[in-house]
Amino acid sequence: MNLSVKDAARLLSVSEKTIYRWIKQEIVPAYKVHESYRFNRSELLEWATSRRMGISAELLSEPESDALPLPSLISSIETGGVFYRMEGRTRDEVLADVVMHLRLPDEVDRDYLRQVLIAREKLASTGIGAGIALPHPRNPVLLHVTRPTVTLCFLEQPVDFHALDGIPVQVLFTLISPTLRSHLHLLSRLGFVLQDRKFRKTLDEQGSREEIFAALRRAEELLIK
Repeated sequence: MNLSVKDAARLLSVSEKTIYRWIKQEIVPAYKVHESYRFNRSELLEWATSRRMGISAELLSEPESDALPLPSLISSIETGGVFYRMEGRTRDEVLADVVMHLRLPDEVDRDYLRQVLIAREKLASTGIGAGIALPHPRNPVLLHVTRPTVTLCFLEQPVDFHALDGIPVQVLFTLISPTLRSHLHLLSRLGFVLQDRKFRKTLDEQGSREEIFAALRRAEELLIK
């Protein structure tokens, strides 16, 4: 709860009077702390986004995360896990099965996350071609997670994700991150390692966890050099 009424009004481009009216009507997520109202930045962003409200770019900024070290891709996948033979005959069924396997805090609403991932696909496919997709929330900071995860899933059967090359998807990397900065960092790293032939070959062959992490470690080390 790091935002005041004044902060919330500025970030949502409304008056403080409007904020107090919303609090009274119990339609905006607010907390009373020592006779003052406070707001959580992520909850406020989620609330505003769900109502398609105009928001200040400042609401998307994350000054508190700038000093935090960026995660490595391999540590994020170790946290997220690798899963095989994921079920589903359609994109939405696959995403539902993926969400059920994600290693998330108990307080995360999985049904909400499923809807968010499906909405993201309807906006624009996350299929990047060659049978690979990178499903992720459009606004990564909306979920209450404390560390970034990348979950690698191999599908039981290829599924159409409406990728530009028309190739059905069989490999998914699902990104869940607490900050926009770490989210973009992991997307960038994935884009690099997926150009590595040996790593791609390991994915195409649905190698063991040991083989995948060995190939990934080598590919990510090349990125650091």
